Amino acid sequence: MTGIMGRGGKSDVVPVIRDADVVAAALRQALATASPRERPGLERAAALVESTAAASEAQLRAGWVRARLAAVGFTGDIASVAAVKALRQAEPRLSLLAAVRLQKAAVAHPHPR
Repeated sequence: MTGIMGRGGKSDVVPVIRDADVVAAALRQALATASPRERPGLERAAALVESTAAASEAQLRAGWVRARLAAVGFTGDIASVAAVKALRQAEPRLSLLAAVRLQKAAVAHPHPR
């Protein structure tokens, strides 16, 4: 993760990098020459890339927050102070402000079921 460094070496920005178009193009190329056996898996992958490409930056950040929390074993309330603490444990370079903003994005964009 890279970001703009603030005071004390803490990051205040978490950029969203979208490369779904590159991945989608590679999948389309692979589908063009795929064997019948490979086709179902590649079609499923293409559908996943399309759904990710359609997500907003806030949704992508919310998913990133959930993944980082899961990586440190956090299973509590995502709206809690403990979630901010766990997020900063997962990503020590995050400033408190950035962690709170990311937490709010995750709360505002519940994980689809």
